[in-house]
Amino acid sequence: MTQNLLQIAHKAIDDKRGEDIVVLNMQNISLLADYFIICHGSSDRQLQAIAREVQDKAQENGFDIKRIEGFDSARWILVDLGDVVVHIFHKDERAFYNLERLWGDAPQLDVPTVE
Repeated sequence: MTQNLLQIAHKAIDDKRGEDIVVLNMQNISLLADYFIICHGSSDRQLQAIAREVQDKAQENGFDIKRIEGFDSARWILVDLGDVVVHIFHKDERAFYNLERLWGDAPQLDVPTVE
């Protein structure tokens, strides 16, 4: 079930041209979620479109959205899907926060795409 959610979110990000999509396996590392998906976009409008697409596709497939943070400011939008947390950064903010380095002990995953 979590793998399905991971694939749905990954595809939603890709469909809205999210860049440099990274999936971190947070199991046994963080109590916050099993997986983090990190990506970035180049404009506020694109970040909001990515967040909306993730939300819409998750809900269409029966998954609950726990919360969305940062949507209005669109510099770092967090979409909490429970076991999967999606971090959508503005390109400049992503380099600044560098979550991949912060959670460097988390293995990166390749997510097979779904059609």
